[in-house]
Amino acid sequence: MDAPEPAVAAVPASLAARATLVSDAARRASAYLTGLEHRPVAPPADAVAALAAFRRPLQAAPRDAGDVIAELDALGSPATMAQARGRYFGFVIGGVDAAAGAASVLAGQWDQNAALPVMSPVAAVLDEVAAAWVVDLLGLPAGATATFTPGATLANLTGILAGRDALLARAGWDASAQGLFGAPPIRVITGEECHVSALKALRLAGLGVDRVERVPTDATGALDADQFPVDTDALTLVVLQAGNVNTGASDPFARIIPRVRERGGWVHVDGAFGMWAAAAPGLRDTVAGMELADSWGTDAHKWLNVPYDSGIAIVRERTDLERAMSMRAPYLPATDDREAMHLGMQMSQRARAIETWAMLAANGRDGVADLIERTCAHARDLAALLEAGGAEILAPVALNQVLVAFGSATGGTGDDAVTDAVIDLVQQEGALWAGGTVWKGRHAMRLSVSDQATTRDDVHVSASAILDAWTRVQA
Repeated sequence: MDAPEPAVAAVPASLAARATLVSDAARRASAYLTGLEHRPVAPPADAVAALAAFRRPLQAAPRDAGDVIAELDALGSPATMAQARGRYFGFVIGGVDAAAGAASVLAGQWDQNAALPVMSPVAAVLDEVAAAWVVDLLGLPAGATATFTPGATLANLTGILAGRDALLARAGWDASAQGLFGAPPIRVITGEECHVSALKALRLAGLGVDRVERVPTDATGALDADQFPVDTDALTLVVLQAGNVNTGASDPFARIIPRVRERGGWVHVDGAFGMWAAAAPGLRDTVAGMELADSWGTDAHKWLNVPYDSGIAIVRERTDLERAMSMRAPYLPATDDREAMHLGMQMSQRARAIETWAMLAANGRDGVADLIERTCAHARDLAALLEAGGAEILAPVALNQVLVAFGSATGGTGDDAVTDAVIDLVQQEGALWAGGTVWKGRHAMRLSVSDQATTRDDVHVSASAILDAWTRVQA
């Protein structure tokens, strides 16, 4: 007698349990977003203190996964920075676009490895499409290749490595096979206001920070083209900047890039946020000439409001990118397809392009342009309100960055101690969050308007809170 066939559940129990857990996590995430408008931007001290409960020895026995998520929500959610509320102005950190955030939830459960198309057809297609859209939106050469990285530091490193190896290859040196010992020396030139992420990338590329030639900058932080060296050659790598981290100003690309490239040099543009000005018709002129470079590095998780982490490296010639990044093995199928693992430093990698695809698909060209232009307008309004209240704006608002200093009750220009005290008080009270910086030897509050959720009301409330804090600091 044949044994009866076992009953087959519609969904295996383990998958059903996972589905329940994901639904619970999504419900908690929804409640978190709904509650953001009713809490301060920075977490209160008691919520931060409660995080100490996480610092315990790892237990021996398994715990219920639902209990783990409940604990994560109960302790973790109150101790977050409310970055999606519209009043977080620190560190050029954007919020989260609705479509991109939701796509992240779905993609997290897909858990796709985007290294090779054979590993995930959907990841491969969305990677290809999103990369092409980014190149097009930024007005870069149609044949340029974009690849997704964990952030702008690695995007810069990717472009710099491609440039390093391309320059050496033209000089007859194979960096992949021979390494850097005995290689022809590469001259590196950048501006005095070069961002630390680009300097870190140069260090990681073995080019040495102390060897970098630094060109003076003007009053806005942009490189002074009149002081740029005229004797560059075919072993020169230049790093320019789109969007100074303090002022938003960009280097004069059109005056510098052609001169470097006609002598055989390589130009990389660090544009973590500033490059996106090219996607807005009203601001495109601020980065004119950027498209003439050889490589570029930017972020989607800053001004584009895509969830962390998502950098983008772009190289004009795909062969230059693959020379620096490709690595073959017998077990890896070789095809002519776009293969992410041969376009960047990682082999196994999260399918980062999915969230960027969702953001661009939902917003389109006009939506992206509106995001960039609207946040820049908010920055100008914020600066105007603070200046009208007596604060000192230290540099013209070029894009979405505002630099402000505060004077003492005795009058005069901004006072470092007073400015620091205003920043501290603003951070403690939580109506908004802004950080500090040092600009040309002076302490300043830096406000970066990068969140798509920021409104005119947020700008007015924030300006009022800052000026009120200043008044109380002087009392």
